[in-house]
Amino acid sequence: MDVTDRTDDEQAVRWNGPAAQGWVAAQALLDRVLEPFEEPLLDAVPAGRGGQVLDVGCGTGGTTVAVARRLGPGGHCVGVDISEPMISAARARAERESAPASFIRADAADHPFERAAFDAVISRFGVMFFSDSVRAFANLRRAARDEAGLRFIVWRGPAENPFMTTAERAAAPLLPNLPARRPDGPGQFAFADPDLIHRILAASGWTGIDIRPVDVPCTLPERELVGYFTRLGPVGQVLPEVDERTRARVVETVRAAFEPFVHGPDVRFTGACWLVDARAGADGPDAKLS
Repeated sequence: MDVTDRTDDEQAVRWNGPAAQGWVAAQALLDRVLEPFEEPLLDAVPAGRGGQVLDVGCGTGGTTVAVARRLGPGGHCVGVDISEPMISAARARAERESAPASFIRADAADHPFERAAFDAVISRFGVMFFSDSVRAFANLRRAARDEAGLRFIVWRGPAENPFMTTAERAAAPLLPNLPARRPDGPGQFAFADPDLIHRILAASGWTGIDIRPVDVPCTLPERELVGYFTRLGPVGQVLPEVDERTRARVVETVRAAFEPFVHGPDVRFTGACWLVDARAGADGPDAKLS
């Protein structure tokens, strides 16, 4: 079941342009950086018991494929993402690895999933970009069977994740057109407030909500650091538009700003996150929203 839906909003534009191309180009590096966040999600899926799992905001499919393997015979994992470049990379990955996984290019907020089709819904950093989170999680609740589990991992606030904003803070004086983060809009830190997460899930038909802080040690090779910040994030979005002299100054300035995270051949940082669990309430989302 490989499906493509039309999507026309701001996030679709972003994740089908240079931002997506940067992620695809950095796929091997990002797989390494994000792999430590995979284990908590896999723990939510019983090994070898089959079943149907939905992976929301699946990106290039690393978690989708890992979950599909864990499910064992009779199991299947469906990844959904708004980005055509990422979904194409995910499909190629699943085919290469002969994994029981399929992919939908769509906005999970309004895609018409089969009702009560999934035994579990998971996401690794894929649920912070909805323009209407209550509507999106209600749609995911309709796709889940009663009492199905929901587990996702999201970033806590920028103050607890200084690595994530180092590049833009250092580059800001040199790049006046650097996109500003909107604290009240969709984005990387949209779910920094655990009370907001709880309100969204309760309003959209999920119960038994549990939100726990987790701190995950992360590494990437120092030799990959410049490629990392020049392809990804706000700096990666702007750099292709600047002249070579400005680019060189930005690279030099930003690389120096990362020095506190550099330890010999490695770059090390802590990912400060929320690990969120919930259950699909038996009353369903429509009752919650009425």
